[in-house]
Amino acid sequence: MKKNKNIKNIMLAFALVAGLTSCKKWLDVNVDKDNPNNQSVLVENRLPWIQHFYMYSAGVTNFRTAAQAGVYYSNNANTNSVTTTWKPAAGLTTTPYQTFFVSVSSNLTDMYNMAKSKGAYHYMAAANVFHALGFMQMLDLYGEMPYTDATYGNPSPKYDKGKIIYNGCMAKLNEAISLFSKTQEVGASALASGDMMHKGNVDKWIKLCWGLKARYMLKLSKKSDLYNADSILYCLARGPQSNADNAILPGLNNSMVVDYLIGDPVVTNGNFNYAAYGNNQRISQFYYNLLTNMRGSAVVDPRMTKIVPAMMTNVKLDGNGKVQSYNWTRSIGVDSYGPSTRLLKSTATSIALPSFAKANTDITYTIANATDRAAFIADLIAKGKTYSIPPDNPNGVKVTYKAGSMFINNNNYILAGDTAYVNMRSSAIATSGIAAQPESNVNWYANLDAFNAGVVGSTGSFQTRPVSDFEVLTYHEMCFIEAEVQMRKGATGVAHLAYKKGIEAHINMMQAKLNEWQGVYGLTNPDMKPMNQSDITSYLASAAVVQNAGDLTMRDIMLQKYVAMGCSLENWNDMRRFNYSAGNIGGFGVVYPGYDRGPLFTGTSELIGGSKTDPKYWMRRWRLPATLELQYNSANALAINPHVNQLYIWSIPVWWDCATDEEYEGYLK
Repeated sequence: MKKNKNIKNIMLAFALVAGLTSCKKWLDVNVDKDNPNNQSVLVENRLPWIQHFYMYSAGVTNFRTAAQAGVYYSNNANTNSVTTTWKPAAGLTTTPYQTFFVSVSSNLTDMYNMAKSKGAYHYMAAANVFHALGFMQMLDLYGEMPYTDATYGNPSPKYDKGKIIYNGCMAKLNEAISLFSKTQEVGASALASGDMMHKGNVDKWIKLCWGLKARYMLKLSKKSDLYNADSILYCLARGPQSNADNAILPGLNNSMVVDYLIGDPVVTNGNFNYAAYGNNQRISQFYYNLLTNMRGSAVVDPRMTKIVPAMMTNVKLDGNGKVQSYNWTRSIGVDSYGPSTRLLKSTATSIALPSFAKANTDITYTIANATDRAAFIADLIAKGKTYSIPPDNPNGVKVTYKAGSMFINNNNYILAGDTAYVNMRSSAIATSGIAAQPESNVNWYANLDAFNAGVVGSTGSFQTRPVSDFEVLTYHEMCFIEAEVQMRKGATGVAHLAYKKGIEAHINMMQAKLNEWQGVYGLTNPDMKPMNQSDITSYLASAAVVQNAGDLTMRDIMLQKYVAMGCSLENWNDMRRFNYSAGNIGGFGVVYPGYDRGPLFTGTSELIGGSKTDPKYWMRRWRLPATLELQYNSANALAINPHVNQLYIWSIPVWWDCATDEEYEGYLK
């Protein structure tokens, strides 16, 4: 289960991938393609697929934990269980585990050993980096994991506790720094030959290692005996120093090839494959509010229009059925934490997907309640919609959706306004189903008729398009870590400078990508064009950003970090470190105001804490994959944690989320 040395090894599965263009150099896998085997895979051919599948595992992790952290709403039943009902579904937990162990971990030891035999120290170091990235992700999600036995062919590996996994990952990073600093042996493959991320730039790899150490050391903020602010600052000083040092993996839209394990596009951004491949995802009200009203300022963040998707509305078609005129309408956020008014009218998963009206389409809604009917009509009038009362149905309201409209094809009036919630979907040529849609157009269209008419159903979102960069580690994250650490030290002035640098670094990173996109994708998608510099300048000087160091709070730092990290596991990690909105960490008060169980909460068996200050009130970890571990390796899982089969395992903190080892051990009894 954890190790596979036969023909199924991921490196060998990709011998078919010979038709790609700009990624072809990474995809020639075996020396002898007619007789592939585990030992014939060159280290420079193994690394890019480790990077690819790490991105895939991390992408689904980013999306699902970002949903837990309130960034997204989903009407997919599994993900909705953590965005709305807080009754976590077992179906959430398998894919990150499976893709990491089957496709990444299974290759790390082989690549390390082969590189060692060739004196290719930089490939040894790269294996260590992805070891740390992957196993720390597993620790963050599941707590106790197979670790010391996990990569050596044991089909039923024993489990290790969180402290062992954490220390092991940190040791790997320390060794990686040493290995990257060595000169490779003569004849060893150059790192540039197989490195999609830094193109062989060893200095950037070393900065990545130091940055990861800072990120991981920050996880220990609850542990007075282990948290060391000066050590974190030492690592930050050796980590990324500007956006030029960002560790990113490229996202492309130039291939029809899909992978053998999941069936998703090979070359696209890992976040896209879950957050924006299908139609289920929307921006949450919680995230939307931060982009439009940070610090109660009512100031719209210039990043908002690049993150929150839009669709065409008020479309008029010409005589050939093509778009003649239209407006862009930005999505609103789905409320599942506050009043949840729309969801309570129906069900937790009821936000509906719009359809395209090729011709004028009539829908009659029967609304028995006079107050609801009057409110529905008033809304139609406000939006300039054509309606009538059917003579044979006094409770009915007939609405005509004009040709070119996006509308909800359902006669339930509660759903009729759901076009306001623009889905986050973006299109890749491998999955759009519209053969005529070119690589240069990643908008989502409801169907072929909508595409032919030119009616865009969604512009997508910055981090989750197929062509978006996958952010492994960024300078803006380093800035926000420094701001938090300095704030904890009481150095408010230095913290304020780092906070401002973090905001500016994220905006600058986005702007650089938007400038890169505008000449290709910006021709069809306004959200892929650069922000207005005047809007950026105004925002940075506004009340949305703390202008005086004396006014800075930990809430300000963490909410700006939350916006910048977006689709990232680190937002959920940060929320756990601050106990969400409990307000009981240090003297920092409530760091994430408004994040709490909503009115559709049903997770009483999973989240058993009775108050917000009880750790078990919140989602603290994921339950292990039911088939992969709770069935086939249950004896080892139960040996280390007797609660793994229980639903309330979701509320038991992982090792780094506990103040002491004694607290952690208490949860394992």
